[in-house]
Amino acid sequence: MDATEIADKADNVAQRLALLANPNRLMILCKLAEGEQSVGALCAALDLSQSALSQHLAKLRTAGMVATRRERQTIHYRIDDPDTVALMRALYDVFCA
Repeated sequence: MDATEIADKADNVAQRLALLANPNRLMILCKLAEGEQSVGALCAALDLSQSALSQHLAKLRTAGMVATRRERQTIHYRIDDPDTVALMRALYDVFCA
């Protein structure tokens, strides 16, 4: 591991890890790692209010980690960043496998 390589990206890495430091956002990304989910499905699976979920999703969307798709009145979320997919896979391998 070369520290000079990560030095250029340290701010970006720290920002992403800060987002994942919140257990609710971490669980949102875990559910989205399984595939696209509607807001209603995420609310039910994670036992979060729609208001709280929306706030967390907005932060993840602003960071470019998730994207949306609208189907009539339903909004679906998915992980839209290959680095986020790789990060979630690595977290799973380290902590859950």
